[in-house]
This record gives sequence, C-alpha cells and structure tokens, in this order.
Amino acid sequence: MQDEPNSERPTRGRALGSNFRVAPSASRMLTGYLYDIEQALDEQRWEVALREAQDLPQIAVALSDPHLRASGEKIKSWCNEWIRPKDPDSNARGAEYERVSAAVLARSAFDESFVPSLALKRLRLRRHARTRPRGFSPGRSVVLDPQGSEAVETSTILVEAARRWYAQSAVHDSAVQANLARLAVLR
Repeated sequence: MQDEPNSERPTRGRALGSNFRVAPSASRMLTGYLYDIEQALDEQRWEVALREAQDLPQIAVALSDPHLRASGEKIKSWCNEWIRPKDPDSNARGAEYERVSAAVLARSAFDESFVPSLALKRLRLRRHARTRPRGFSPGRSVVLDPQGSEAVETSTILVEAARRWYAQSAVHDSAVQANLARLAVLR
C-alpha cells in the first residue's frame, strides 16, 4: 500500500533551533519508526535512540533511490539540505547541527553506493505496528547526564529533519512512495 500525501500543516513545537514542529508523515511505517526513536528517548535508552536516529539519513537516501542504494556523497547532500537550519550563521544552535551532520557522515563514510540493509530492515519492521501516542516530550526531561543530553539533541535534530524531508519532498516523490510500498510487502 502506498503512502497517502500528507495534508497536515506544521504546528508549533520545541524543535531545537526552529519555531515549528513538522506534522507527522502519512507513512505509517516511517511514523512508527520515528515514534520508536522518541519512545526510546522517553525510556532513556540512549544507544537505541541514537543508532536509529543516525540511520535516518541512510534510510531517506535509500528510499529516494530506485534500487534502495545510498552513498556517502548522497548522505552528505541530504544532511546539508535537511539537517542544517536555513541560516546556521544566525542560529545559536548551528554548531549542534554541524556536530550531528558530522556524526552521521562519520558513520556513512563510504565512497561507493551501498544498500543500508540493517537500517531498512528496522524500518520495515514498523509496517505492522500501530501508531502509538507521541513517546517523547523534551519538557519532561528535567536533568540529564551528558550522554542523555547528547542523545536527546542528536535524535531530536534527526527526527525533525526526517519529518521535514518526508513532508516537503518524499511525500511527493514517486521513488520514495514505491520503495515504501515495496518494503511494506517484503517478508
């Protein structure tokens, strides 16, 4: 089943460095994956949240390719377009976006294209999951250790970037929609 176009508009929220929170995507599989990241943050499972959030750029690039392939260069382009704030020089949190992009790129430092099989498999596992209430609220985490703070900041930046990417680009991209449908029927 293909995903339906997203007709929801952005709503106010607390995304790092922005005034808007992007509405959830119309892809149940992707929405479930993003909610799982937020749930892991809520349960303070920092390593799980970071791993799955850092896979988001690979997943987005692979979904945009007819053969589900990604490359370091395409991931870098995705990060530059979707992770960075519109004007990082005037944004006090610009360094955070640069740090997150650098961390993602360090994990994806491949010159040749590859299929991010493990990341796509974790995404695909979301196809049967029911959408749960939003799992994580940054306002609930009063005092976090350094690992928790980094996990929350990094994951929030990446989840918001993935939501922007889907709502503004992928929802209208036939390759992305075909790949999501293809992943939904794989066993």
